[in-house]
Amino acid sequence: MENEKDRETRPQSEGERQVVDGRDAVSSGSAVRSDTTVRDPQELMSSYDKLLQEKQELYDRLLRKQAELENFRKRMQREKEDFLQHATTDLVRALLPTLDGFERALKQRDPAVPEHFYKGMELIHKQLADVLGRAGLVPVEAAGRTFDPHLHQAVETVESAGHDDNEVVEELQKGYKLKERLLRPAIVKVAVAGHHSAGQTRSDSRARSKEGTRTEAGED
Repeated sequence: MENEKDRETRPQSEGERQVVDGRDAVSSGSAVRSDTTVRDPQELMSSYDKLLQEKQELYDRLLRKQAELENFRKRMQREKEDFLQHATTDLVRALLPTLDGFERALKQRDPAVPEHFYKGMELIHKQLADVLGRAGLVPVEAAGRTFDPHLHQAVETVESAGHDDNEVVEELQKGYKLKERLLRPAIVKVAVAGHHSAGQTRSDSRARSKEGTRTEAGED
């Protein structure tokens, strides 16, 4: 009969190892089953609800961060556009007197000055106007238009039978818009109804009134 010492020193056979492994597996399975059966269903539901709440909070936080990032991006883009627009406006406004000077010089030509000199000025004026036009500069329509206080600045009124009342007769200085925003109003002269026209209108009104009175008296 083998003693305890011999069994400890003797190597285990394949069958003995399988028996030992089987016993260990049974023991582990029992421990797992005991762990799973210990959990209370109410506790599991509570943990599940807690996880759902944490997930919703993280999702809401993600949405807020995305909204903040989008608002920041839009604000930076708007500030960039405002800065560029402000810089462009200042530059174009500073160049308007030069553009006016070219136009006045081309209108008041000196016969003693060679024609090719004015040809060169016309070329430079056109190049400058083209550059400003690409930047968004557009002249304000004035002559022949009805006076608009939002676009025109009247410095004089004149009686003119050939123009309608409140019509722009002459443009003294061009006005300009920069990308649909008024940069400088046009300085103009505006036509007003003459005294003769106004008196004639009042006479016609009185005549029509008298005619109507006579008609009513005849009917009576």
